[in-house]
Amino acid sequence: MEKTTAKKKSLLLRFLDKIEAAGNKLPHPMTIFFYLSVLVVVVSGIGSLMGWSATGEMYNSSTGVVEETTVNIVNLFSFSGLRYMLTSAVSNFTGYAPLGFTLVIMLGIGVAEHSGWLNGLIRKVVEITPEFLVTPMVVFIGVMTNIAENAGYVVFIPLAAMIFRAYKKHPLAGVAAGFAGVSGGFSANLIIGSTDTILSGFSDAAAKTLDPSYSVSALSNWYFMIVSTFVITAIGTFVTEKIIIPRLGSYKENGDGTLVEPSEHMTEKENHALKVANWVFVAIVALYVIACIPQNSFMRNAETGSLIEDSTLLNSIIPLFTLLFFIPALVYGKICGVFKSDKDVVGAFSKSIASVSGFVAMAFVAAQFTNYFTYTNIGRILSFKGAELLQSMNIHPIGLMVCFVILTGFINLFMASASAKYAIFAPVFVPMFMRMGLSPEVTQVAYRIGDSSMNIIAPVLAWIPYILTIMRKYDKDSGWGTLVSSMIPYSIAFLIGWTILLVIWMVLDLPLGPGAPVFYGM
Repeated sequence: MEKTTAKKKSLLLRFLDKIEAAGNKLPHPMTIFFYLSVLVVVVSGIGSLMGWSATGEMYNSSTGVVEETTVNIVNLFSFSGLRYMLTSAVSNFTGYAPLGFTLVIMLGIGVAEHSGWLNGLIRKVVEITPEFLVTPMVVFIGVMTNIAENAGYVVFIPLAAMIFRAYKKHPLAGVAAGFAGVSGGFSANLIIGSTDTILSGFSDAAAKTLDPSYSVSALSNWYFMIVSTFVITAIGTFVTEKIIIPRLGSYKENGDGTLVEPSEHMTEKENHALKVANWVFVAIVALYVIACIPQNSFMRNAETGSLIEDSTLLNSIIPLFTLLFFIPALVYGKICGVFKSDKDVVGAFSKSIASVSGFVAMAFVAAQFTNYFTYTNIGRILSFKGAELLQSMNIHPIGLMVCFVILTGFINLFMASASAKYAIFAPVFVPMFMRMGLSPEVTQVAYRIGDSSMNIIAPVLAWIPYILTIMRKYDKDSGWGTLVSSMIPYSIAFLIGWTILLVIWMVLDLPLGPGAPVFYGM
């Protein structure tokens, strides 16, 4: 990768260069995940011998109540552990969420790419969008994609790289900006999503253990998250333009050969095909919207009628996106003559799946590591110990929230699932902070800030192998060091900027959402 040649680089750029160099000297990410899996096994064995455990309140999903629970470390360094690892290896792999999402969505995106429709669409976007709006557009759309949960990872980040390349910007900067928006800004949005519903449910249950009359709604963080969307977009744009793009320098083709190049000029036939395909795209979106309108629609939750909570719409978002890309691409390919028969379409399927074969191999090992870490309870023990540490600190409520943001971010490096982690955190911290005069809603906000900000550098994030695969389409020499060095500036900037926003919000005592105060009992 070509770097900016300056007489003297800033301290930050030299620091990031050292991180990249050190990180890229590490073994292949697949090998790293293997080593991490072995480390978890060894640590679980040591912890078991030393009797590691932790006690705290935790939400019991089977009973629906918060209970005091003692969590013991589970030993994988034993005959029973060996038995578990052998018998669960296949199910860990097949149950690895990013794997299924990626393979299904690639059936649609792959055809869209190989037909030429996606490249034509990007060329048109480039023609009508001013260059100065590209980066904020990518970060903003990335943030907004989290309404569709994990779809942003598999759909938008590859598109972000292609958009940046079309504007003669380094495609890895596009990956970084897209990843920062999708994952770093995961909790921010203008629209209430399933994350709001899930987290508020945990907060509500935890709050009722202290105050049975208290209620936390899915709208409890809405005002704060609306403002956060624009703050994250601004910060993400600044980091991309002032740090990432200058650091990466000009782009020199060094991919793995799986990349389909966008054409510079489109023929009359291609322009016609693009118009037809785009109208088909709009028609499908309209069909989706119309299908969601009736209160008894099959797209809604069959019992509650909700479009958000456990609805067909959100549960089937990946296949819906696949069709959204596949059908217009098929139309485009037919009109242009790229797809003359079904064999050509199947060939596009095969090429798209082949392009992520490296990710599939990596996913097997990454799935084992993720499962082992959860199974051994190492993450939960760290969470309970962190709670004990905060409880022992006698500091101002605002300072306490800042410490909680940092603690959440730290734990997120070892336990990536937002809902699973909050299922542990909420019963411990929500009542504890309520006793200190802080509302469940502000605890939830602080948690979301720490969790989202550190997603992009968390080695346990399930999507890291997929992001590395995308990067290697453009630079075969890129590795873990390249990814981490690119994302650290975003992570630090998000953590600082977002925390400052929280502090200002608390000082001004603004509502976090409809009927959602910052302070409790005041």
